[in-house]
Amino acid sequence: MNKLPLNALRAFAVVYETGGIRPAARQLEITHSSVSKHVHELENWIGVPLLLKEEGVRALQFTAQGEMIGRAALENMTALAQSVEQVRENRRGNAVMVSTTPSFAARWLLPRLHSFHEAFPWIELSVIAEQKPLDLSEQGVDLAIRMGQGPWEGYDCHPLMDEPLFPVMNTSYWLKSGRPTRLSELAKLPLLHDRDPRAGWAEWCEAMKVGDIDTRSGARFVSSDLVLRAAVQGLGVALARGRLVEDDLASGLLIRPFEGEEKILKDAYWIVLPRVERQSLAVSKVVTWLQEQVTSTKGAFTADS
Repeated sequence: MNKLPLNALRAFAVVYETGGIRPAARQLEITHSSVSKHVHELENWIGVPLLLKEEGVRALQFTAQGEMIGRAALENMTALAQSVEQVRENRRGNAVMVSTTPSFAARWLLPRLHSFHEAFPWIELSVIAEQKPLDLSEQGVDLAIRMGQGPWEGYDCHPLMDEPLFPVMNTSYWLKSGRPTRLSELAKLPLLHDRDPRAGWAEWCEAMKVGDIDTRSGARFVSSDLVLRAAVQGLGVALARGRLVEDDLASGLLIRPFEGEEKILKDAYWIVLPRVERQSLAVSKVVTWLQEQVTSTKGAFTADS
């Protein structure tokens, strides 16, 4: 079993099912060259050709061995998928799996989980933190909290909350920088960037009508969490997502020296659910709790300077 090229077999099963390389690539959501590579890998591993290669014939044709392998792979992969789905459907009704980004999980969701467990001790709430969007059905996730411009096709999407964007910095660094309070003074300070296209300095400066600031310079980090950590270390000024910086502002690790200067991202976070006839009671409770957390959140986006 450990020698079977399972990825190649899966790709070939879809080629057999769809009757072509390109339709298989669309179904698998990979490039057609990747599918062709899997087919060649399987042919080399087995030692016989699985597809007929005749000049002038565009339609895909299978050799006798290709027919046999394709039929067996498709039948067994389908049976495996059905078994896995059945197990997932029979999972205990009190278990809920939530997916979101690492930054949101660490800075917004995790600090609130203690109160959730106190309110709903019977619900087993687990969290998957992934930077890339997940396929909810493929990952066995009950719901996701996504950043971005929803809704997303194929899912039941509900706006969760807006997001204020504003500059923050370490107190000591603010003092060393001459206690800047005017936006024009940002031109003299190093800017810290993450890869979020909606939370970029260029868009923020344009919204604030601030010119003469080189928004292309400055260190870049892979996530909002790392950008805020860099600001805590005094490496520069971070453009903070207000929801993610609440604790740092409350504790005094970071301050907000440019009071009132913020850009609001409407519907910045969404609750994303698979489309099913009826959500379980546990999932419904988690969704309601998330919405209540937003309405009860106080505007802890300021700090004494």
